Amino acid sequence: MSEFRAEKRVVVSPDARTLAEGVAKRFFQRISSRASEGKTTHVLLTGGTAGTSVLQAAGESSARHDVDWSKVHFWWGDERFVAADDPARNEVAARLAFLSQIDVPEQNIHPISSADAGRSHDEAATDYAAELAEYGAAGQAWPRFTIAFLGVGPDGHIASLFPDRSEIGDTDHSVLAVRDSPVPPSDRITLTRPVINSSRRVWLVLPGTDKASALGLALAGASYHSVPAAGAKGRKQTVFFVDEAAAKNVPEELIDPEF
Repeated sequence: MSEFRAEKRVVVSPDARTLAEGVAKRFFQRISSRASEGKTTHVLLTGGTAGTSVLQAAGESSARHDVDWSKVHFWWGDERFVAADDPARNEVAARLAFLSQIDVPEQNIHPISSADAGRSHDEAATDYAAELAEYGAAGQAWPRFTIAFLGVGPDGHIASLFPDRSEIGDTDHSVLAVRDSPVPPSDRITLTRPVINSSRRVWLVLPGTDKASALGLALAGASYHSVPAAGAKGRKQTVFFVDEAAAKNVPEELIDPEF
């Protein structure tokens, strides 16, 4: 199936809190269904305020106790290349908000290396590419992600793929070391667009008025080189989860009230 066949949906919640709770609820529904069938599930996590708010809602939900987490693996779409205990790390936020609240085997958690782990920036990116390849599926050098969570910056960036930079157009690598990021911290590690777009479902979470412009451009079909969020497409499903503040300029016909 072509990565460009999945139709984009927009789901609107009244506010950021309701948005996070709604995404968490749908996440549990999907994961529980697969776990009950004995299927292994790979999930791509994101950081930032929006991504962490979803994980916080998931960590507070009683539904977390109803999932067999032994079949679920967690990965990251990007990471800040800083010390392991730096609160800027997406891993630190995810563990605090959610992973520490569930009975998931430690070997099922796949963090990107930190800056104080004894590996250089480039080596850490290479290491993560190799770990992804160990779980490669369907002829690709990475797992088959059931869900990829993405936050979206006001500039339209996803993961650490920023507008008008070489990383967004890279199709030769699964993981890249990012330097001189326009958003601090400057050193990061990111998965590339082919990896993200190989996911069955790409769920983008955009609360707030500062995301309205990026949302509008992404839905209008802007170039993904200039608006990376416009190029995020799941193989089966692409959903923009937004609150009313972010959706103020979204045409009514693009909003899915049934999802």
